[in-house]
Amino acid sequence: MFQLFKFNGGVKPPGNKAQSVGQPSATAPLPARLVVPLHQNIGGTPRPVVKAGDRVLKGQLIGEADGWISAAVHAPTSGMVRDIGAYVQPHPSGLSAVSVVIEPDGREEWIERQPVDYRNLPTDAVQTAIRQAGIVGLGGAAFPTHGKTTPAKGVPMEELIINGGECEPYITCDDILMREQGEGIVRGTAIIRDLMQPKKVLIGIEDNKPEAIAAMRAAVAACGENFDVVAVPALYPAGSAKQLTRMLTGKEVPVGKRSTDIGTQCFNVGTVYAVWRALALGEPLIDRMITVTGNVEHPRNWRAPIGMPIADLLALGGPKADTDGVILGGPMMGFVAPDLTVSTVKATNCLIARSRTLFPPAPPEMPCIRCGECARACPQDLQPFEMYWFSRARNFGKTQEYHIFDCIECGCCSFVCPSRIPLVQYFRFAKSEIWAREGDKKAANSAKERFEYKKAREEREKAEKAEKLAKAAAAQAAKKAAEAAATGDSLPVTTPTADDAEAAKKAAIAAAMERAKAQRAAVQPRNTDALNADQQHAIDAVEARRLQAGLETPAADNENPSS
Repeated sequence: MFQLFKFNGGVKPPGNKAQSVGQPSATAPLPARLVVPLHQNIGGTPRPVVKAGDRVLKGQLIGEADGWISAAVHAPTSGMVRDIGAYVQPHPSGLSAVSVVIEPDGREEWIERQPVDYRNLPTDAVQTAIRQAGIVGLGGAAFPTHGKTTPAKGVPMEELIINGGECEPYITCDDILMREQGEGIVRGTAIIRDLMQPKKVLIGIEDNKPEAIAAMRAAVAACGENFDVVAVPALYPAGSAKQLTRMLTGKEVPVGKRSTDIGTQCFNVGTVYAVWRALALGEPLIDRMITVTGNVEHPRNWRAPIGMPIADLLALGGPKADTDGVILGGPMMGFVAPDLTVSTVKATNCLIARSRTLFPPAPPEMPCIRCGECARACPQDLQPFEMYWFSRARNFGKTQEYHIFDCIECGCCSFVCPSRIPLVQYFRFAKSEIWAREGDKKAANSAKERFEYKKAREEREKAEKAEKLAKAAAAQAAKKAAEAAATGDSLPVTTPTADDAEAAKKAAIAAAMERAKAQRAAVQPRNTDALNADQQHAIDAVEARRLQAGLETPAADNENPSS
């Protein structure tokens, strides 16, 4: 019997999962166009390597990873690149980002797929292959997978955890994936196991998914692996990496540390399946399983290409007439899509058609009564009501004292609050303000460093110039001494001083000014040279008229250079 541990808090919202697992998954048909965002990971934004008018093949690289913590982006199908520009992203802000627009040609022509001999390659080569395949965390975090496969130095890897918890209501994409692709998940887990060398591998699945548990145990046996498939209690947010790690190992990740610092690491089942497809089949991450559910006639899981407009994917489920929006993700941590034209990305796991029947309008927010229910429900052992008060008062320093950045924004506190306070929204606001202030502080410090560097550079250049002048004065004195010695004269031997350098500097400036004056005089027009008698008579007449008019002409101006 496997020993399980408990974590503090948690809630049990209605699951609403049975609707979308009543039938097998299906492959979504290609839409009229695919809008593939280039930034689909936590890290650097990939650089486009195609241009409008290019024809691309399925699986072809269209965005090259920018830096180590980044992941490449590939064409989901064959077709023509129609545009590379800014398009609205599936994000609460509704902001735009650079995307590649592909018009499918319907041929589905693949690039030449080349499997990777990962068993005979060094670790860094396998990690590079995963990075080039564009694999990121498919549980929602979208962290580049290759960046998680390096154990911490000096800390032995104890447990590799594969997350099949999927605790959010409505979402069933991982459930159906485990039922249908158990062998691929196990083989992908074995690849990660070989990279990290843990002592044991644990596959955690909530106990409300008996079909998935049975399928994974059968797949482990068929592949001849000794992985432990463990059923964990269905308690939200048991599918969170920190909470699942706590339940399976009893370990807690310290503040400011990574899970590898305590000898564990966690990957989503969809992520390890994508790793297997990339290395064993040579297929980069270009599609994923997505749940379409909620206020639709035909809830189901679809394997959809990355970049498919959510309006086209939602249409496959048959949204009902009273649908008034789409939630991307689950009802606890998801958000309302800013526009139905936005496309699916690697982190998109669920579309929930919203209606006033399924999701009634939130009741008005009431004052906090300090009942403490939010603290009892918080799986991170925080005090949400204290963070709420300080966030509302914009006392962001105090929110950090209460460890606001340990909040995983699971929504348990908002779910149980009797005053219906949207606590998570306050916490997100406080975090964004703190990040903005930190950014301003870094910018100010950077400007200060640039100013101080410029000042130091000017002082250095000034000192170098004075040193050069002193050397020139010393050389001149040495030359005069040598000349005097050659003629038999005796000159006092002196050592150049700072005053000598300053005098030499002034002399050099005076000489430069004299040279400039001479050059100006050399280019002055001299059109009064060689005057004939008529010209001289005309000039004298002009001068006479000026004198009669009372205009006094300086004597120097009356002198004729030729007279």
